[in-house]
Amino acid sequence: MGEEGDLAATRLARGCRCYVVWIEGAVAGYGWLSTGPEWIGELQLEIKPREREGYIWNCVTLAEHRRRGVFRSLVAGITIAARRHGDRRMWIGSVAIPPEKALGPLGFEPALRFDSVTLVGMHVMRVTRASNRRLATDASSVLAVRPGLLIRGSHRRRH
Repeated sequence: MGEEGDLAATRLARGCRCYVVWIEGAVAGYGWLSTGPEWIGELQLEIKPREREGYIWNCVTLAEHRRRGVFRSLVAGITIAARRHGDRRMWIGSVAIPPEKALGPLGFEPALRFDSVTLVGMHVMRVTRASNRRLATDASSVLAVRPGLLIRGSHRRRH
């Protein structure tokens, strides 16, 4: 997990679950599932999934395994495992185009879109709804953010 390896024990202790894709005895990718509050560093927002919801995050495919379906397999596996635990809805954020294309066939659809930039200690973010209004409303609720322009002081958190 590179520079975040020291956070694994803390994440597991607070109830996060880690999932791994193995190829020929080696880790090809990994990702996390949280059913409690979690910090989204790229957006500088906290997500608070409701009962029987989860948040899939920090999915990483190791460089030598990219473009081989690892991300799709990882997210599919996490979703199946979460449903077995009784979760009925999964939230996931995406900022990379090739992996994002894998989400639609897995049943994910856009809820909100974010454009953000951090400059001179300020975080500026524009939030817009995707086409599914009900889903966008639910996403706004779990993220405690409404569509529009948000400007506030920037802060980083390791989680």
